[in-house]
Amino acid sequence: MKAPASAAAPAVRHYENFPVASWLCPATLRPAVAAIYWFARTADDLADEGSDPPAQRLADLAAYGIDLASCATDREVSPRWRHVFEPLGDAIGRFALPLAPLQDLLSAFRQDVVKTRDGAGYADRAELLGYCSRSANPVGRLLLHLYGIRDANALARSDDICTALQLANFWQDLSVDLPRGRFYLPASECREHGLDPLAPAGWPAHPQARHVLAAQVAWARGLMRSGAPLVHQVPGRAGWELRLVVQGGLRILDRVEASGFDSFRGRPQLGVGDLPLLLWRAVGM
Repeated sequence: MKAPASAAAPAVRHYENFPVASWLCPATLRPAVAAIYWFARTADDLADEGSDPPAQRLADLAAYGIDLASCATDREVSPRWRHVFEPLGDAIGRFALPLAPLQDLLSAFRQDVVKTRDGAGYADRAELLGYCSRSANPVGRLLLHLYGIRDANALARSDDICTALQLANFWQDLSVDLPRGRFYLPASECREHGLDPLAPAGWPAHPQARHVLAAQVAWARGLMRSGAPLVHQVPGRAGWELRLVVQGGLRILDRVEASGFDSFRGRPQLGVGDLPLLLWRAVGM
């Protein structure tokens, strides 16, 4: 459950699809944005970090979900995550944040515990999109809620951007994810090119692997461009921040392409040197 760490979005490894209360965010919204971030990042740690077995991770996420329900109804939360749920409860109360997107995030984290560890991965793009609809898109929808943007067109564009960011991070992080047992390349497309979906260790050396990845990069780029007009619907400095997020995601895809679509062997990254280009492209939007 990740998205590309760009020059616009702080390079925090776990949950990077949105900037974390940066100076471009209005001061009145920063505590709420930070609360959403820490909710997601803490849950991501429960799903991914440490050496706990899957059963313990799922139990912790279940307890985390109980605390979410408690904070949303002004009931006492457990001491373990009080630092997460007290600020989140304040944000829910102040901005009437909907509970469903937060619950969707937890659903995706639970899926992270069990889905790709058995080697099955994702059957096709439709299944991967279903995952992104719960792992990434809720964040964009929550942020639009904070900005008072509710129309269906804006929500659809936000979904495209968030899904594209999630996919860009998958394709950027293949060299990191494969050893960890996380397989996001659609199995149907792997089979079409002769890659065994159940033997991901052989993907980096397969002569068709780069063709599979090239198709995924083109898919993510198309989604990002489809969602990009949203930058004109988000007001003020936040719209500029969104421009940088969009351009950062596109730049990550450029980097994967520049590697010869070989992020199986190394992780393409952005650096400070990319910032002038990102700013230039953001202005051009």
